[in-house]
Amino acid sequence: MADDKFLPKLSQNLLEILDDEEYYDITIEVAHIKLPNILPEIFQIILRYIYGGRISLIEYDILDIIKVLLAANELSIQELIPHLQSFLIKNKSNWMEQNFNLIYQTSFENNSFLDLQKFCTELISNQPEKIFNSSDFTSIPEKALISLIQHDKVKMSEVQIWEHVLEWGIAKNTGFSSDPSSYSNDDFNALKNTLQQFIPLIKFTEFTSREFLNKITDELKNSYKFKLILRGSRDGFTTQKFHEICDNKSCTVAIIKVKESNEILGGYNPIEWKNNTSLLYNYGTTKDSFIFSFANKDNIENCLISRVKDEKHAVVYWQYHGPTFGGRDLTICGGFDSGAYFNKNTNSFCQKKSYEKQIRVTSDKFSIEEYEVFQIHNE
Repeated sequence: MADDKFLPKLSQNLLEILDDEEYYDITIEVAHIKLPNILPEIFQIILRYIYGGRISLIEYDILDIIKVLLAANELSIQELIPHLQSFLIKNKSNWMEQNFNLIYQTSFENNSFLDLQKFCTELISNQPEKIFNSSDFTSIPEKALISLIQHDKVKMSEVQIWEHVLEWGIAKNTGFSSDPSSYSNDDFNALKNTLQQFIPLIKFTEFTSREFLNKITDELKNSYKFKLILRGSRDGFTTQKFHEICDNKSCTVAIIKVKESNEILGGYNPIEWKNNTSLLYNYGTTKDSFIFSFANKDNIENCLISRVKDEKHAVVYWQYHGPTFGGRDLTICGGFDSGAYFNKNTNSFCQKKSYEKQIRVTSDKFSIEEYEVFQIHNE
């Protein structure tokens, strides 16, 4: 319309009136509006936009721009919302990456900030490691952290992810020290409860042996008690004695010293051991068992951990076997005599079948010098 040419001049005049404190003798009262969520200085920026039809964002602090965005949404100034989002994404993306939680929380408060929501979801999908390194990482919601951990594009080692998860969990417990070595049993139990949704998502098998011992053993030592329930040299090496002591006990760790070598073998069974007196053995089902080996007991760097992949064949129940894992993965055998001593024969062996990895370099049979079974209890 022809009258449109007067709008820029009119807007300029309105801005002059807004800025000129001298002309205050005329008041046009339209309505009384209460805006408790909008600071006066932020409302002044909005007023300048309403009076002048334009807004220069370069001169404002980023936090103020976010506050203007929230105010524009509350005041239903819809045309300003995409403009503010676009400015932030194009000009302040580095700052938003460093303050991811603030942007994430702001963008998902309602469905008006779709561009910021897209920015957050794309960052999670394409560059999740940036979120781990953001300054407000420990404030992100549990749901967002779970999404990060599950992403395949994270360019970080598994132990680095675990360290960030620990940092997040510690921050969620007010008053906790950043040094877990000073924690009490109650502190560890509280931390364990905080992280219970994350533990199954961490691929601990990808840790090196030193990483595993350095990052986990202190927590295990303080959270759990290892009770020795069987020692071969004390209680006997027969399968009969194994079943007598260990049957119906869950959460056990078996540790075996291979005779005439420095090898240590072992496995963790979260379910109960059972005896089976038939001619064919039965299997126990679990997804949480694992086996391990140390090629040299004096060098923890060469630890190998192998998790069960065939859950229905996790552990073996049979009268002629001691603590046995998988189809053949770690077989402690006394021969076809429940009273035979399996430290006096070479019937035991390791052959990959039901677990991820072969834990010995050879599948040759071996004899046992010593073995122990521990039961794990919560403190």
